[in-house]
Amino acid sequence: MSLAALRRNVLRSFAALASAVPLFRPGSSLPGSAAPLLGAPPASTPTTSTPGNAARHTLRGSLKASVAEGILAEVFTACAGATILTGWALALKLGPFLVGVMTSLSFFAQFVQFPAAWLTSTFGHRRVALTAVFLSRQAMLPLCLLPWLPLTLVEQQRLLVGVAAVSAVLGVIGNNAWVEWMGELVPESVRGRFFGRRTALCTLGGTVASLTAGVLLDKLRPPEGVGLGLPLLAAFACVAGGVSTVLMARQHDPAPRKEKTKLDFQAALLPLRDERARRVLVYQVAWNAAVGISAPFFSFHMLKNLKMSFLMMALYLAAVAGMRILTAPMWGKLIDRLGAQPVLLACSLGIGFIPSVWLFPTATFLWPLLVDVVLAGVLWSGHGLAIFALPLSVAPRRGRPFYLAAFATAGGLAYAAASALSGGLASLLPTEFTLGSHLWVNLHVLFVLSSVARMAAAFLAMRVVEPDAKPVDSLRALLSLARSRSAHVKS
Repeated sequence: MSLAALRRNVLRSFAALASAVPLFRPGSSLPGSAAPLLGAPPASTPTTSTPGNAARHTLRGSLKASVAEGILAEVFTACAGATILTGWALALKLGPFLVGVMTSLSFFAQFVQFPAAWLTSTFGHRRVALTAVFLSRQAMLPLCLLPWLPLTLVEQQRLLVGVAAVSAVLGVIGNNAWVEWMGELVPESVRGRFFGRRTALCTLGGTVASLTAGVLLDKLRPPEGVGLGLPLLAAFACVAGGVSTVLMARQHDPAPRKEKTKLDFQAALLPLRDERARRVLVYQVAWNAAVGISAPFFSFHMLKNLKMSFLMMALYLAAVAGMRILTAPMWGKLIDRLGAQPVLLACSLGIGFIPSVWLFPTATFLWPLLVDVVLAGVLWSGHGLAIFALPLSVAPRRGRPFYLAAFATAGGLAYAAASALSGGLASLLPTEFTLGSHLWVNLHVLFVLSSVARMAAAFLAMRVVEPDAKPVDSLRALLSLARSRSAHVKS
């Protein structure tokens, strides 16, 4: 394979990785998977373009501003993402239940997908994106002053959860409009290269920002209470959010006038009437619920039980992100050759073992996390690409936005409900208990339950029917396919 062809394959994989809606990973959203990076538009999206030197100059300026905006958005995520919110939760003494609710708010917020689509159609994608994204990133302002506000501990806890909720809802609305805007702005001929480069630069920027935030928190974090580090990061997040919105405003709108559409509830029910779509929906609900049992609590477990520093957590997240990026080209080739469904099934089965890895690390024995870095980075990379490609192939061109909104809503709400229920279960269990001469914590129970539920949900992927492909409908078929691919590679 020539160097140019290899480069094109890598860029296509980057673009697909940027398009995949990332499932919540232990610790935080991964660098490069913050809201502004979700949903690089599919290649079939129509693009409006105007010929001429002036138009090309305007487009180049908009694309440069988009890259800079994405990097600043990663700085915002590093200062106000799930890991930092977990730090706030520990400082304000939130229990497992509220931690589960707060860190799953971005999934609860998926219920506004359909209203968000209507807002985008009614008021225009550029206007909605600028307004919603700006407000979602400035929602952190109250946290800058929280330690000095005349509030009780309970009132501070409610304010924290409220800020996270407002930011999550506005983030979903802003991302919905941003995806449509980028579909109009970025020409199809350069879309893969652009989003590949943008994702790579944003991943690098997000990793550096996360490491810096970790060092800052470790230096300024007091033994108890909020201290100065968390409010300072909230202030940095607001500044980064403001600058990123200015950069977003510098991007032009090539299609400002679009026909306004009505909110059609009948169209929203189309996926429920489609047999193939229903099978994907069932998998999405079961899988996201299984992941939601444990995913919000990995950060909490690392900080409270494993006594990891914020810098150590940032290094862990950067390592997982690196594995995802390195293995994305391999998964992209497999999906092109085999289809998304076999990759989805294989990765789902493998991911089912990951929570059990977290039964072994202790505060003085963190080496098992290296196993998690490899497994999580490799398998979540393939799963993310497959779960992005599959709904696009299942959903027909007509009504596709409603199909995709249904998949996102069903999966998000299932994740959120499971997170809240598992948080309640953890709060009922003893914080520590001895079983078989080994000391366990309450979160270990959630990890075991999540592992079992993920394995069960993975088998639902066998029922998914992918058009123009030969889905794998049994473990024997999956193993046979793996052996045939291995023999092909050796030959």
